[in-house]
Amino acid sequence: MLNAVLLIAASLAYTLGGVCMKYSQGLTKGLPSVLLFALFAAGAALQTIAMKNAEMAVTYIFVLGLESVLAFLLGVIVFRESASLERILAVCLVTAGIVLLHR
Repeated sequence: MLNAVLLIAASLAYTLGGVCMKYSQGLTKGLPSVLLFALFAAGAALQTIAMKNAEMAVTYIFVLGLESVLAFLLGVIVFRESASLERILAVCLVTAGIVLLHR
């Protein structure tokens, strides 16, 4: 259970780091630039702790998959990016892959 919480937190940290990456405007804005590095470091630390007692392949793919789903959702909600049927289906496939890994 703790590993799942750590992996979800890592995914969230990476995703929020990605949002800060967008807001940093190519590392030209101070606070978002600092936050993106802090969030990426926090994500890496959380993922590293979770990997201590779990398989690397499963934890790595879980974090990347959840991060991609969260990034898609935030992109649509925060940045008004398109949510075409193809993109939604792709996110569903990523989610299915994450679920299958944990069976």
